[in-house]
Amino acid sequence: MPIDRRAFLRIAGSSAVVLAAGAGAFAWTRDPSRALAPWAAAGSGYGDPRLRALSYAILAPNPHNRQPWMVDLGSDGALTLHCDPDRLLPETDPFNRQIVIGLGCFLELLRMAAAEDGYRAEISPFPEGAPESHIDGRPVAQVRLRKAPGMNADPLFRQVLDRRSNKEPFDTAKPVPAGVLAALGAAARGPLETGASNAPGRVAALRDLTWRAFVIETETPRTYLESVRLMRLGKAEIEANPDGIDIGGAFPEAMQLLGLLTRETLADPGSQAYAQGLDMYREILGTGMAYIWLISDGNSRHDQLAAGAAWLRLNLKATELGLGVHPVSQALQEYPEMAPLYQELHAMLGAEGGRTVQMLGRLGYGPEVAPSPRWPLETRLKEG
Repeated sequence: MPIDRRAFLRIAGSSAVVLAAGAGAFAWTRDPSRALAPWAAAGSGYGDPRLRALSYAILAPNPHNRQPWMVDLGSDGALTLHCDPDRLLPETDPFNRQIVIGLGCFLELLRMAAAEDGYRAEISPFPEGAPESHIDGRPVAQVRLRKAPGMNADPLFRQVLDRRSNKEPFDTAKPVPAGVLAALGAAARGPLETGASNAPGRVAALRDLTWRAFVIETETPRTYLESVRLMRLGKAEIEANPDGIDIGGAFPEAMQLLGLLTRETLADPGSQAYAQGLDMYREILGTGMAYIWLISDGNSRHDQLAAGAAWLRLNLKATELGLGVHPVSQALQEYPEMAPLYQELHAMLGAEGGRTVQMLGRLGYGPEVAPSPRWPLETRLKEG
């Protein structure tokens, strides 16, 4: 029989054998500290300026936290960025557009980290040509760091270690001021158009559309199972594979111990875990207090890299302003079942005639959240 949260709490409360031996200690030991270590290690202990810059770049936001970057340091003082083909999202991102945006975030953070140390990062995107329909083995970028006396550091860099994607409910009693939206748009800069709105009608429409898009992704088996396969349940799994969708903490792990939270229950549309996942996201998506989006004139790989740079910058500005940002990209996914909402969103935001909405974000003021797990830098370097 399905067991809801109240029933679970009753069971947990009466399970002295399981929990009485130290619920507090259990909670404290659920922190996946090893998977979070790259945040504390960023910038320290690296003599090579490339490694120092890369130790920050691996903290960049990216779709499903796949961390698709792979770097070849070579032997000539440059570095070459590749996309790891094992970290794609073929169901929800069939043309690798979102993956390239994540690589654009990486490159912008690399550039900012190098500038902090007085180096100019000369970035050559797709030096062997840009792949069209799908990412292939060609490099995404070649980067060379040049010492630049008097190089100005980017003030947004101070926010790097505090930046988060906040996927919690926002405070619906606290509006996002128009001045904050303008500041985010100014911080994004670059060739893309930045749009934002806190107008009640537009906010209500986007809350509704993002929820309907989430339902389509969840109720389409192949796209939903792509996410389920990438869920890391509990500390042990998160530390073994510090990417994907981390589901950790004392409460989820206690549910695991009782057999209420497993990949099988999450994948089963008839289970309580599946229903609670939908309920949870209905609440989250219903609390967007404003929205921000990025539109490019086309949809080239260069446009996608530029979208990543802009997305990183507006995230850092939001961090500075104490604002939560949550990418809500389901309606931008390019598979057949999502096509009607893809078109609806583009029409709603005035992105027609070949123009492309590259990113859409939910904004608001929410609770503090922990950083996302990261693979250590050494695992993201190509051998030989």
